[in-house]
Amino acid sequence: MDPRKIQLPREIHTGPGVIEDTGRICRDLRFRGRVMVVTGPRTLKIAGEAAIESLQDAGFEVDQVTVGDATMASVAQVQDGLNGTSLVLGVGGGKVIDVAKMAATLEGVHFISVPTAASHDGIASPRASIRNGEGTASLEASSPIGVIADTEVIRKAPFRLLASGCADIISNYTAIMDWKLAHRLLNERYSESAAALSLMTAKMIIKSADAIKEGLEESARLAVKSLISSGIAISIAGSSRPASGSEHKFSHALDMVAPEPALHGEQCGVGTIMMMHLHGGDWRFIRDALARINAPTTAAELGIDPEHIIEALTVAHTIRKERYTILGDRGLTREAAERLAKITEVI
Repeated sequence: MDPRKIQLPREIHTGPGVIEDTGRICRDLRFRGRVMVVTGPRTLKIAGEAAIESLQDAGFEVDQVTVGDATMASVAQVQDGLNGTSLVLGVGGGKVIDVAKMAATLEGVHFISVPTAASHDGIASPRASIRNGEGTASLEASSPIGVIADTEVIRKAPFRLLASGCADIISNYTAIMDWKLAHRLLNERYSESAAALSLMTAKMIIKSADAIKEGLEESARLAVKSLISSGIAISIAGSSRPASGSEHKFSHALDMVAPEPALHGEQCGVGTIMMMHLHGGDWRFIRDALARINAPTTAAELGIDPEHIIEALTVAHTIRKERYTILGDRGLTREAAERLAKITEVI
């Protein structure tokens, strides 16, 4: 990512019912002709059909592709249908948005993000998490030209997804600590403005934790705006540093070692508890904030065996080796990892 270039969404539309304005929004953005809507098996009914109908009413020709996992095979599937397409819309959860975003980036086509859940900060960020043979890779991508976040749709999504998105935002705390550490020790480029926006967003979620409730449109709106702010901080920084540090390395390591990983944001939240302790910070503050939004704080609540938590801690430093964090270059010994997980009551 070119640090001299800041690529941000041109328009962000949030609120109940905005998905019905999809066609008008795309027309106002000067798009014409053929567009592609990428959805998932479930999100086609939840929101995809409404978006397609709105686009057709506005005079667009619409192609539709349904994808499952966020893999390069899914990305290629979308790319194959992009001949003569002026715009790609990703209507779905994080996997759908990442696949649509990556395919649009590779083909040089504009992309609009239409989230159906507030599960992670990929909604507006210039990154895409795509699975490969070794786990999940965070790839550079173009920021969406627009975001259409219907809070009525997001309100109806499983609350676990919203809590996961909020946990992903809370993880910005340790991501910023790791970034500052790399700046001090290695003179890594650091953006005060990106760090401030990222941290402000995390503080806002924690301050509002008691108001984040299942089924509330206001909770959906707060989570979506926070996730968009976090994505914008990534754009300003020119890297995912403001929102991804040692806690994300831990989450990616869990993806590799656990037979059935939990949600990305949930794992990052639990990782933040432990990484905050390594930084010498107030890990209980993080744990209590996560508990207030009903996000997991322990291995048991993640549904992951304690042994996999320990293993992930010992290999987390090998993920994205170029990104220096509190885990250092050598990582944690098994004994240190087990002690860390026990002290923070994760296991």
